[in-house]
Amino acid sequence: MKLTIGLFFGGMSVEHEISVISALQAYAAFDRAKYNIIPVYIAKDMRMYAGGDVADIKKHADAAKLIRTATPVTLASGGVIVGRHGKPFGKIDLAFPVVHGTNVEDGALQGFFQTLCVPYCGCDVLSSAVGMDKAVMKYVLTAAGVRVLPCTVVRLEEYLVGRDGVVASLEASYTYPVIVKPVNLCSSIGIKLAHNKAELYAALDHALMFAHTALVERAVTAIKEVNVSVLGYPDKAEASECEEPVASGGILDYSAKYESGGGKGGKHGKNSNGKLNAAKLGGLGSAKLASTSSSVKGAGMSSLSRKIPADIPEATREAIRETAVTAFRALGCSGVARLDFIIDTDSGDIYLNEINTIPGSLAFYLWQPLGIDYTALLDRVVETALRRERVKRSLNFSFDTNILAKFS
Repeated sequence: MKLTIGLFFGGMSVEHEISVISALQAYAAFDRAKYNIIPVYIAKDMRMYAGGDVADIKKHADAAKLIRTATPVTLASGGVIVGRHGKPFGKIDLAFPVVHGTNVEDGALQGFFQTLCVPYCGCDVLSSAVGMDKAVMKYVLTAAGVRVLPCTVVRLEEYLVGRDGVVASLEASYTYPVIVKPVNLCSSIGIKLAHNKAELYAALDHALMFAHTALVERAVTAIKEVNVSVLGYPDKAEASECEEPVASGGILDYSAKYESGGGKGGKHGKNSNGKLNAAKLGGLGSAKLASTSSSVKGAGMSSLSRKIPADIPEATREAIRETAVTAFRALGCSGVARLDFIIDTDSGDIYLNEINTIPGSLAFYLWQPLGIDYTALLDRVVETALRRERVKRSLNFSFDTNILAKFS
């Protein structure tokens, strides 16, 4: 008997469009012999829609028009999708969120599923929340013995009240250059490099437009970036092949990753792009998204190429893969995640920079070199979610007493 999976994507996030692309790549890759898929689009106002054209990537360029073709829906207890006038639209056995950023990837959507007793794929509420908050993540990983760059947290209110004092304190703690980033965003949104006081003010102003808290850390100038994915659950997790994103210069910001056009894929003819820009898909509809997304390779990352495997010594590769699994387990993650590392090429020190608990394209391109294609990866994520649900059902959530009987 087939499982019915609700594929949830979009949401009130600055990474909304990237979520759409990641989800529709997954939609094309699911094994239809095993699953019925109901795509559920979450608009930027957090209203949900199903049916119509929500699975057609071409239609998402005009979201207002798109939702007019779809049915407004809500998710009810037990996985019932309710449509217009309270009529059932469908029922799902499992929710599969392919979302990025705040309000969805940060535990909020996971908590929604959990409250409604709907099993879901990926990280749970706690690991999603901790993984999204870069400062809290660093505290947890430091306690687990994972090396991260020390940081200082700057809160919006303290900055508004005494910005000069905040900057003076940062200058006393760090030498330039420093990196300033919103504490809870991915896709390099809001990140700036500051080489002096004026740039530090500008970077803090910019980061605090996107989050109520910014994180400041020293910039590693002799830097090599290496990313790796981890698949599984805390008691059984494994690492993928490593990749090395190569920038044309400077920080790999959102524009450089997704909006610069062109068509450079990874080396060795691999489809090594992760997240892509819908506007660069050249009008590809969901029917044309091949099961491994090979038809969208190279779009939207013209200033970025990726080396898969990363150009690093074998000992470094294994150290990074081992550390990634340690971090994945320490954070209590499940499903598939991507962990991004920094290597200081002057000192040889390796730091874990951040974790993406729902990575772009679900990091399928990092598993292909190990013989796990996108369809098989999705199967593994689903199996992990079903295992967690079985464990959950074995637990006792009630205590045999009735305290209220004692009160009138």
